[in-house]
Amino acid sequence: MRSRFVAILMLLLLVSCGDDRTIEQQIIATIELMEVAAENGEHFEFMGYVADSFKGQRGSMTRRDFHRFMIFQINQHRRLHAQLFPIRVQETFEGQASAQFNVLVTGGPGLLPDSGQLFEVKTHWILDGGDWLLSDADWVPLQLSDR
Repeated sequence: MRSRFVAILMLLLLVSCGDDRTIEQQIIATIELMEVAAENGEHFEFMGYVADSFKGQRGSMTRRDFHRFMIFQINQHRRLHAQLFPIRVQETFEGQASAQFNVLVTGGPGLLPDSGQLFEVKTHWILDGGDWLLSDADWVPLQLSDR
């Protein structure tokens, strides 16, 4: 846990010193901050990286629906963990980008997870001021035989 804290602190120091990181590095850093917020049960912090105009699951989910979904996931699993791999980012237009990755989400009421699922995730991001915000996300469960 201490190493994660140090990594977040270093990331925040880098951001505060001016952002010379590539778009890919900026979006990956934002995704990692969202991961930490979700794992720590900080749904308001997590949603701070989601655009007001967010649409998910092919437009069937609004930002408000997504927030409820995150609260449900956090409440259902006292311990929630996500392992993302590999994150591929591509700038699509100026101020817009996409990121694709797989994520293994595990959770449970105790120390050891009692459930888990692998997902394929496709996201779109918009630059708002100096921050990249999640504007669109679609995810589908994968079976181990799918990969």
